[in-house]
Amino acid sequence: MATKAPRTDIDESKLTTSDPKKVAVGVPAVTHALLIAEQQAGVVRSARALLRVNQKDGFDCPGCAWPETDHRHIAEFCENGAKAVAEETTLRKVGPEFFAEHSLSELEQHDDYWLGQQGRLTHPMILDEGADHYCPISWDDALQVVADEIRDLDDPDQAIFYTSGRTSNEAAFLYQLFARGIGTNNLPDCSNMCHESSGSALNETIGIGKGTVSIEDIHGAELLIVAGQNPGTNHPRMLSALEKAKQRGATIIAVNPLPEAGLMRFENPQTPRGVLLGGTKLADQFVQIRLGGDQALFQAIGKHLLEIEERDGGVLDHDFIGAHTAGFEAYRSAMSETPWSELETATGIPEPKLRHVAEAVRRSGATIVCWAMGLTQHKHSVPTLREVVNVLLLQGNIGRPGAGVCPVRGHSNVQGDRTVGIYEKPAESFLAALDREFSFTAPREHGHDTVNAIRAMRDGKARVFIGMGGNFVSATPDTEVTERALRNTGLTVQISTKLNRSHVVTGRRAVILPVLGRTDRDRRGGGEQRVTVEDSMGAVHTSRGRLAPPADDLLSEVAIVTRLSALVFAGRDNAPQADWAALEADYAGIRTHIEHTVPGFDDFERRVDKGRTLFLPNGPRDARRFATPDGRAQFTVNPLEYPHIPEGRLLLQTLRSHDQYNTTIYGKDDRYRGIHGGRRVVLINAEDIAALGFAPDDVVDLVSEWRAPDGHIEERRAERFRLIAYSTPRRNAAAYYPETNVLVPLDSVADVSGTPTSKSVIVRLERR
Repeated sequence: MATKAPRTDIDESKLTTSDPKKVAVGVPAVTHALLIAEQQAGVVRSARALLRVNQKDGFDCPGCAWPETDHRHIAEFCENGAKAVAEETTLRKVGPEFFAEHSLSELEQHDDYWLGQQGRLTHPMILDEGADHYCPISWDDALQVVADEIRDLDDPDQAIFYTSGRTSNEAAFLYQLFARGIGTNNLPDCSNMCHESSGSALNETIGIGKGTVSIEDIHGAELLIVAGQNPGTNHPRMLSALEKAKQRGATIIAVNPLPEAGLMRFENPQTPRGVLLGGTKLADQFVQIRLGGDQALFQAIGKHLLEIEERDGGVLDHDFIGAHTAGFEAYRSAMSETPWSELETATGIPEPKLRHVAEAVRRSGATIVCWAMGLTQHKHSVPTLREVVNVLLLQGNIGRPGAGVCPVRGHSNVQGDRTVGIYEKPAESFLAALDREFSFTAPREHGHDTVNAIRAMRDGKARVFIGMGGNFVSATPDTEVTERALRNTGLTVQISTKLNRSHVVTGRRAVILPVLGRTDRDRRGGGEQRVTVEDSMGAVHTSRGRLAPPADDLLSEVAIVTRLSALVFAGRDNAPQADWAALEADYAGIRTHIEHTVPGFDDFERRVDKGRTLFLPNGPRDARRFATPDGRAQFTVNPLEYPHIPEGRLLLQTLRSHDQYNTTIYGKDDRYRGIHGGRRVVLINAEDIAALGFAPDDVVDLVSEWRAPDGHIEERRAERFRLIAYSTPRRNAAAYYPETNVLVPLDSVADVSGTPTSKSVIVRLERR
């Protein structure tokens, strides 16, 4: 039976610790996931939902974007996927009565866990200027409020259109068309904060901002380097793929500042070996690298390969280098001039061990490098990822089976959203296709990414913020600045399934538009609709919700955008021409428009019918074809960068707990790291705790220090964190977001990509 929502916030005084785990998943993971599902939705509803997750006739998991193979298990979900489904299928509801009982000023005092646990939103709500309670409003009136505000803008660029990775291809395509029909490219999204550095580096070096491997490549690799990534928590289904690769003889190297259980041993709960025989050891080598030292690691690998080639030969793929790459000689010269001593300093790893890692690369005939935010959220993230590409190019490890780049996207359709146009810097070819398809002229001036959107709202240059999913306030950096920025707008609109912090940090007016979730049945136009999503590896498939939604009159994201489009574009010059009512009634019409405007979607409807998968074209993978200016993959020269930590300070990375997905907090524990009943902890090497004059379990404030461009030091504070002695490199630390997002300066971003530097925050500890 489902239980009631928590009545209180997390009580940090009840936090306890235990030894970190050395094995991931297993029976405890299954038990924990099913317990949460039962608490949220009850046994029957949970079972109906979980048996449809990631099935060909079911719905795509609203969690991570890890791909499925063609053969599906009856239980095609992981622990965190089950939690994500439970959160969405919950029987808890947040309707007009809830908002009548709870004022905005009261809701602001609650933590993210309490807010998220209250349940599904069921009714459109409006917060009038000066009011302290949301009030119910009809759908027609709510949409009219939003349309009127948009039509009244002095400049289209006064509107911000944010998107989370949960949005379907169909909704995202219409959403970007809506924004461009208004006249702006202000389309920030969660990619800006996560994998933008990946896209920047890969577009420059191999001509496509995506990975170049398939799930079968993962299974068939000889060597997998998993860097800056914790699959046991962030995308646990990846562990099954790594296990299959190990069974086929692959070597796995884990590169991370923290030892993560999911990269040590995996107990697959769907196999006898996983349940009864101790599972599978995954990582053959664990490289405990200093935060921000990954560029140096890949330079060390490349330097070693070049040295062995010069001495013995037989290491490099000269045919591939000659036929398909440019810049090799400049790269070779730069590596010869890079001293091993500096590579040791940057990584914290002695030269013999660096060479040991490089030897595994030398011996491999098919290498894949997988990464996530541990590599993308530093100032020098783009140069780091260019070095990943350099290493792979040396041995021709792009465009051959079992080899390539694998940026592991975190959210279910974040890559698909970008594919269908959610991007503030769109290509001219895409805009020209929109112009032809919808008989209007799309704006050409680049729009705001996430950081620039916050700056625009902060500076009074943006009046309207619309969020299609996500939790903008808790996902973004510099929390206090972001909150002030949103409060500086005239209207904030949240298109959401559940209550979150972005509903209580508002503009002068605010509208909540509750929306159907991935698991909900979507009946419109006389039939049940389906949508499509793209996984981390460029494969597109359908998703159809099967459960009764929490309210009979909930709209889908598609319906909300089509109705807003009809209201805003009526009688407007230079507006997209489309039959909005027909698109709402039958999503196949949207897929036809996608087919006409986005390359690779030819014969879209037929190719995804009956559970089939559409594999989008990928030049480097499919034909060693590189869409760079000269048609070749690019070796690059990147001066070595790494963080320099002032005396008496630590370098902090923000990360997720195991009971968390992005900003959604499922529970109070981080079982794998041994944290129970609380979240305000900071993980630090025991020697650093002593050297700084503290003891384990002391409670401190974290104060970040950032040198602004004009030279002065800015400080930000996160209060009451308990010190936990943990296995980290010296002078490195880790703590959970969103609690520590307040410490990340808005202006501290990665070069080129503009991604916030959430894995590279200089902090000092202050005693309470």
